[in-house]
Amino acid sequence: MKTSDFYYDLPHELIAQTPCKERSASRLLTYHRDTQTIEDGVFTDILDKLQPNDVLVRNNTRVIPARLIGTRPETGGTMEFLLLRRMENDDWECLCKPAKRAKAGLTYHLTDELSATVLGDAPIDGGKRIRLNYNGIFEELLDRAGQMPLPPYITERLNDRERYQTVYAKERGSAAAPTAGLHFTEELLQKIREKGVTIVDILLHVGLGTFRPVSEENIEDHPMHSEHYEVTEEAAKTINRVRKNGGRIVCVGTTSTRTLETVTDDGGIVHPGIGETSIFITPGYRFKAVDALITNFHLPESTLLMLVSALSSQEEMLRVYQHAIEQRYRFFSFGDAMFIC
Repeated sequence: MKTSDFYYDLPHELIAQTPCKERSASRLLTYHRDTQTIEDGVFTDILDKLQPNDVLVRNNTRVIPARLIGTRPETGGTMEFLLLRRMENDDWECLCKPAKRAKAGLTYHLTDELSATVLGDAPIDGGKRIRLNYNGIFEELLDRAGQMPLPPYITERLNDRERYQTVYAKERGSAAAPTAGLHFTEELLQKIREKGVTIVDILLHVGLGTFRPVSEENIEDHPMHSEHYEVTEEAAKTINRVRKNGGRIVCVGTTSTRTLETVTDDGGIVHPGIGETSIFITPGYRFKAVDALITNFHLPESTLLMLVSALSSQEEMLRVYQHAIEQRYRFFSFGDAMFIC
């Protein structure tokens, strides 16, 4: 398939610049795969759409303030660093802007207690390896120096950092939020538990692989950057038990989906594990674990749009997206949600 097969025309004003005042006040489009029908509603309707024997699988990663601005003391030149992944010790894989000026050996002043030294190229295309030098507790210094790494299509200032975190975010390490989870509140999650739905946490630290643009026209030629995942033995056992008892595996977001599909064998058994995944799910893929998906609306020609299209078809998903555009849904990270079931 061609990357251009996944293009759609989105009016700029439908790109959500700010989150909803209340997390679960966003809208919810439900797409029923068996009947190919579309249902419009609000996100709290998800409570009625989940069944008592389902398992809701969510990604409990926490976004770090990964955007850092540095200055060269000698020249006053500036450099933007986007931390993608901790490699070892205090070395990080990152993107630099402007990348051409990020020469090996140069050190940039971030704060009085924190600086970044460019070591050289990283394995990713256009990426750099840097070493962060500091005195003190790194997490505290990063919280003070860093900014939330909002996508470039969001131009409004985010006053509350926690609105770019899920309410269940726990494990620090992501360069972007698993945005499907932003719609959940503690109150809604409690109601879901009370209904008899099991909630399971797994982990995928969102990095370049999730939001990197597809530059190749043939989608098979697009290299996916790897991202760190963890699935505990308890999580795997719980998901397998629900599946054995006839329940659905409902994933919150494409990151949870990619993680589960990585650790599930052809017989549908989920295995615990810690590792790196570069799985690239496109139409024609046979899902081994995921029965239903809660997700946001994704960018044209993106790997995430290709993934959700694999749950139905490219033509059908573009039809659903056109309906969302006509009904004025809000798109992308701070936008509305879709339930594919």
